[in-house]
Amino acid sequence: MTAAESPTETPPETPPETPTETEDGPGLGVFEVLVTVLLILGAAAASWSSYQATRWNGEQAKAAGRTSAIRIDAARAASLASAHTEVDVATFIAWTDAKCAGNTDLQAFYVERFRPEFKSAFDAWLATDPLVDSSAPQTPFAMPEYHVAALEDAARLDEEAEASAATVATNIQRSSNYVLSVVLYTIVLLFAGMAGKMTSRRLRIGVVVAAYVVLAAALAWVATLPVSLAV
Repeated sequence: MTAAESPTETPPETPPETPTETEDGPGLGVFEVLVTVLLILGAAAASWSSYQATRWNGEQAKAAGRTSAIRIDAARAASLASAHTEVDVATFIAWTDAKCAGNTDLQAFYVERFRPEFKSAFDAWLATDPLVDSSAPQTPFAMPEYHVAALEDAARLDEEAEASAATVATNIQRSSNYVLSVVLYTIVLLFAGMAGKMTSRRLRIGVVVAAYVVLAAALAWVATLPVSLAV
């Protein structure tokens, strides 16, 4: 066989080099997956918390509206109670003047026009014989039977207004808590973005671990918060 007919020798194929993880090498597929998971979870959690913050802000506005309405009703009831008390005092003074003048017809006229709430106290007061017994209450207004329903309504409405105002404060705090959780999720997203640009493996590990710690703490805390959903 001549040199022209001899087969051309080809060098043996060398297998492709498998990339190895170096101290400062960027080829870390596991970390890319972890960073991607961080971005997904952080973005989803931030969206949920933003929605809840908006919902609780709306609940706070509703409670504030209810509180204002209750306070208006309480003010009306208090004004009505004051007017009823003035009527009771005025008619009792008029009855007293008629009593002193010995005008029985005028006395009966005023007694017939006593408000029912005052009439019961007036009858109980007369039963104590106040014109003879000096230890008797001086006026029917000192009797336990005397009460003004509108005044009791005003007191009840004031209590409801205070409870509603407490609900307003609670809803504001809930909205603020969700806003704070959005801040924490933003930190997670920031760490995830930083880790994706780092070349040092140790730094990437530290940043990713810190991000997962913050994410886990934020998720655990948010899980304890109340949820408001649109009906």
